[in-house]
Amino acid sequence: MSLQEPKTVVVVGNGMVGYKFCEKLLAKTSAYNLVVFGEEPRHAYDRVHLSEYFNGKSADDLAMSSLEWYRENNITLHLSDTITEINRTEKTIHSQKGVSQPYDYLVLATGSSAFVPEMPGVEKDGVFVYRTIEDLDLIQRYAKTSRKGAVLGGGLLGLEAAKALIDLGLEETHVIEFAPRLMPRQIDSAGSAMLQAKLESLGLKVHMNKSTSSILGHDNIKGLQFADDTTLDVDMLVISAGIRPRDELARLAGLETGTRGGIVVNEKMQTSDESIFAIGECALYDGMIYGLVAPGYEMAEVVATSLCAGERAFTGYDMSTKLKLIGVDVASFGDPFVTEPDSRSIVFEDTHKGVYKRINISNDGKHLLGGVLIGDADAYNILLQTVNNKIVLPPNPEDLILGARGGEANAGAGVVSLPDEALICSCEAVSKGDICSAVTDLNVTSVEGMKKCNKAGTGCGGCVPLVKDLIHETLKANGTYIKNVVCEHFEYSRQELFDLLKLNNIRTYDDALDHFGKGDGCEACKPTVASILASLWNDVIAKQHTIQDSNDRYLANIQKGGTYSVVPRIPGGEITPDKLIVIGQVAKKYGLYTKITGGQRIDLFGAHLSDLPDIWSELIDAGFESGHAYGKALRTVKSCVGSTWCRFGLHDSVSFAIEVEERYRGIRAPHKIKGGVSGCVRECAEAQSKDFGIIATEKGWNLYVCGNGGSKPQHAQLLATDIDKETCIKYLDRFLMFYINTADALTRTATWLNKMEGGMSYLKNVIINDSLGINKQLEAEMQGLVSSYHCEWKEVVESPDLRKQFAHFVNAPKEKDPNVAFDTMREQVKAKDW
Repeated sequence: MSLQEPKTVVVVGNGMVGYKFCEKLLAKTSAYNLVVFGEEPRHAYDRVHLSEYFNGKSADDLAMSSLEWYRENNITLHLSDTITEINRTEKTIHSQKGVSQPYDYLVLATGSSAFVPEMPGVEKDGVFVYRTIEDLDLIQRYAKTSRKGAVLGGGLLGLEAAKALIDLGLEETHVIEFAPRLMPRQIDSAGSAMLQAKLESLGLKVHMNKSTSSILGHDNIKGLQFADDTTLDVDMLVISAGIRPRDELARLAGLETGTRGGIVVNEKMQTSDESIFAIGECALYDGMIYGLVAPGYEMAEVVATSLCAGERAFTGYDMSTKLKLIGVDVASFGDPFVTEPDSRSIVFEDTHKGVYKRINISNDGKHLLGGVLIGDADAYNILLQTVNNKIVLPPNPEDLILGARGGEANAGAGVVSLPDEALICSCEAVSKGDICSAVTDLNVTSVEGMKKCNKAGTGCGGCVPLVKDLIHETLKANGTYIKNVVCEHFEYSRQELFDLLKLNNIRTYDDALDHFGKGDGCEACKPTVASILASLWNDVIAKQHTIQDSNDRYLANIQKGGTYSVVPRIPGGEITPDKLIVIGQVAKKYGLYTKITGGQRIDLFGAHLSDLPDIWSELIDAGFESGHAYGKALRTVKSCVGSTWCRFGLHDSVSFAIEVEERYRGIRAPHKIKGGVSGCVRECAEAQSKDFGIIATEKGWNLYVCGNGGSKPQHAQLLATDIDKETCIKYLDRFLMFYINTADALTRTATWLNKMEGGMSYLKNVIINDSLGINKQLEAEMQGLVSSYHCEWKEVVESPDLRKQFAHFVNAPKEKDPNVAFDTMREQVKAKDW
C-alpha cells in the first residue's frame, strides 16, 4: 500500500498577501506541496513602505524574506512568469513561459493594478504609475531631468507618490485631486483642509476640484489640460488615482466577478469554484474591495485555517489607518464621518500648530464611534482600541484628545484596561493576551523579541508603541524591576555608566568593557561609551575610531552618494571677507558644492574621504576649525545682528553669541545642542526653538532652555529673567553639565525635561537654588572641558597615524572611491545618489 501523494496548493501572486498566505500555511502544516507564481522579477517585498526606496532603502531591505526561505520550505517559486489560463475542468494552470501546473487548491492573490483614467496622452514619456519597485526605478531616472512634477490623485497613494517626488528633489510638486478635498475616503472636510494647509506650508502645491481632460506634449509630457480650460506646465506625471482589482484571469476562467471588478468570495474566501480562493486586493467580499494590507493578511489566515480543516470566517475588516504623509501625522479610525443626529462630535483645532482632532461619540456619551487626527496622532492606538472593544468612555471624553486635566489621569484609561482579546497588531492578528502571555510565560521582554515570537509589529508597524507599553506594564504587574540599561553588554543606565567611568578614571572603551561590561559590545553601547568618554575627558575622539558612528569616525557627515560634508565653525555667523575667499578657493579646488545653512554657516558638500585631511589643513591655515556638524555636541549659537546694526537691538547679541559658542565648542553631550541669542523680543535668532536661547531685555538677558525643532517642535521654557552676562554663563554651565551627566543617550534636552520628575520647577531648583548641592561641581566640570578644548580636525591633520584612517584603500591611500560619481545641479556639482 503506497503513501498518498500530498496535495498541491498553487498561489498566483507573490506580493505581500500571497507571501503571508504561504507563511501562515507553513506555520500550521507541512502536508501540502506549495507552488508560487509571481509576474514580477523579484520575490515578495514590502509595498507599504515602498516610498522609503527613495530614502536609501534597497530592494533587499524591502524584501519580506529571501530566496533561501523558499528553498528551505520546499516552495517551488516561479518569478517573472504570468499565469495566462486556469483550466478548472482539469484543475491546471498555464503560464506565459509554458509551465502547466496541476493544483488541488488554487489561491488567487493577484492584487490590483493602478487605475489609469482614459484620457488623451497617457502613453507619453514622463507619465508613470506608482505600484512596483520597477515603477520607482523609472520615476527616479526620469526625475533627474525634470523640474516640475505632478501626481494625479490626492488619496493615500497619491500623497505617498508626492512625497517621493519631493524626495527626488523636484523644484515643484503638484497634487491634482478631482474631489473637493484630500483623502476623501479617510478624513472629513475640516481635517482635509488642515492637512492641505500643512502640506502647502511644506512646499506642496495642491489643486482641488480639478478634472484632468488630457496630457499635453508631443512625445514627452509638457503639461496638463483641465476641464475648466486651465493648464499646468509639468515635466512628469505620476498617476495614483486608485486601484483596479486584477480579476482578468478569474473572468477568463468563468469565476463570478463584481460589476465594478473583483473576484466574488464568501466568508471562507472561496470563489464560485470551491477549490479556488481569492485573497487581498483582488477579492470582493460583500461588495467591498479592501485596499489595506491587514485585511489581506486576515484573508490569508482564513484560507490557511480552512485548508487545515479549521474554522475561521472573514466577516469584514476595520479600515482604520494611521500614517505619516510628507512628515504630517494622519489617522482615521472607526466611523470618521458619522454626524448628528446619529452621534455627537468633539473637535479640537489648532491652526497655529496645524493640529486637528475630532472624535465622534454615541448620543448617550458612553462609547467612541470613530474620529480623525491630523498633525498629532499619538493617541491613535488607544482610540482605536477604545472603538473596537466598546470601552465605556470617561466622564470627560474630551480628555481622549486633550489629555486629562487637573493632575489626574483617568484610572480606567490606557492599554492595561483593554480586554485580553483586544487586537493589538491587526496585521498579524496578535491580541493583548498573546503579548502578555509571551512576556509572562516565555520571558519576552523587548519589542524585537516580540516580533520574533509572534510577529507583532512586523507589518505596518503602527502598533509598536502599544506593544512596547504592554511589555512594560506586564513586567511591572509581574513585579519585575524595569531598568533602563544601555544594552545587554552594560547592565547600567547611561547616567550610572557615566558616573562609574568618571569615578574610576576609565578612558577607553576596552577598559569600560573589562570593568563594567561583558561580551564584545555592540552598535548601541560603542558610540554611547565613546560619547561618555568624550564628555568626560575631552580627548581626541578620532583615537576611539573603531567604536564611533561613521560621522564621528571621520569627523564629517556622510551624505547620499558616499561623499562627506565639511562645515567649519563660523561663530555667530560672523566671517571676514578673507575667510570667505578661502572657503571659495577650497570649494573650487576640491569640487565641493556650497550652501549657507540655517545655522549661519557654510556647508561644503561632496568631499571624498581621502581629501578630508587636506581640506581641513587649508581651512585651519586660514583660521577655521571644526564646526562639529557631525557630532553629538554644540552645533551653533545663532545670532541676530543685535544692537551693532539693528535699531531695535537692546544689546550686542553677536558678541554674546560668539562668546557662548567659543566657550562650549567641542563639548560632547548625549545629543546635539543648538543655541541662539536674540537682541530683542522680535526673536530673529529664533532662540526659543533651541536647546538654550538667550533674549535681550531692558535689564539684561532672559535665559530659555530645553527647546528643539524637528518632527515635534517644542518651545524652550524660561529659566531665568533679567540676568547679567556672567550669571547667564554660570547658569548655562550648570544646565549643560547637569544635562550631560543625567540624560539618556540620544535624548535631546526637550525630551530630557519632559521626562524629568518635577519638570521646570525641579530644574530651576537644581540650577538656580542649588537644591542638590552640586553646582560648584558642575561649574568645575564645565571649566575643565572648556580649558581642554582642542580642534579635532587639527589633531588629525597633525597626526600621520590618524590621517591613515582617511584612506579609502589602505594599499593605495591616494586613490578615491571609484563608486562616487557626480551630476551637475544649478551650476554646482552634486554626488549621484546611491
